[in-house]
Amino acid sequence: MRSYNLIAPAKINLYLEIIGDRPDGYHELVMILQSIDLADRINIRAISDETIRVHCNHPQVPTDKTNLVYRAAELMMKHFPEAAAKYGGVEITLEKNIPVAAGLAGGSTNAAAVLVGIDLLWNLGLTQTEIEELGATLGSDIPFCVAGGTAIATGRGEQLAPLPNLDHIYIVLAKYRSLEVSTPWAYKTYRQEFGSTYLKTTEDLAARAAAVHSGEIVKAIVHKNATEIAQKLHNDLERVVLPAHPQVLQLRELFATQPGVLGTMMSGSGPSVFAIVESEQQGQVVKQSIREAIPDEDLELFVTRTINHGIQIAS
Repeated sequence: MRSYNLIAPAKINLYLEIIGDRPDGYHELVMILQSIDLADRINIRAISDETIRVHCNHPQVPTDKTNLVYRAAELMMKHFPEAAAKYGGVEITLEKNIPVAAGLAGGSTNAAAVLVGIDLLWNLGLTQTEIEELGATLGSDIPFCVAGGTAIATGRGEQLAPLPNLDHIYIVLAKYRSLEVSTPWAYKTYRQEFGSTYLKTTEDLAARAAAVHSGEIVKAIVHKNATEIAQKLHNDLERVVLPAHPQVLQLRELFATQPGVLGTMMSGSGPSVFAIVESEQQGQVVKQSIREAIPDEDLELFVTRTINHGIQIAS
């Protein structure tokens, strides 16, 4: 039976601004998303019967219909029943390297890999845009995870405008294994506390989203200036997550005191915190320093870097 091995990179937010409410109940967002080389590996294999089987090496990851990977395969079978009948079902094996429930789009990037993998497996010949549109029906982060690189995301996060790629900016990433932050809770709490500041008219929302395209952080990305990018990091959700989760706040404050750290921020709704550093070597020094300051085995630490791609076939 045919199979494909795919690499599914994580993402971080370099910028996250909540600008208003949407009629569908989601928030109107302006974000800058960035792929990093911390990645899961996914094997997708054709099987003779029309079923979906999911396996994973991580005990916290479900393998039933609650997993986005399963739902991505189910979506493809529903949209392309003739191909499913011709080629059969799929067996998907996940090798998890991205921390779970971390604000790094681990589930979304796995689902993106399944969409890409089934397109290849069934010889569907879909365009990247068509795969992204399918992905958007499952989750707001999935279209970005398909494409990867560096992009401005608007709407609920599914409308993408590519930016010049950032390569080889080094990142130190930290996440407590046992700590999870509910994304719906974070956005709901933000609405309760700061909803009075939301822009109300369609024209104001569009103008604010457009303004970010010419904002300071975008200029820094265009010039590939890591120091400037690090100084312009912004995440509205820190205003509700940091007060509620002292461990996340402690990590952020600790990163900020380290020599060689250019800037630090929580990614997405957390609880991952990342720091931009001057070099890979400096990243290793910072990682060791954080480990010595917090010798808790529950704390995961990674040195990674920005990359210019999303889902790829493994070589």
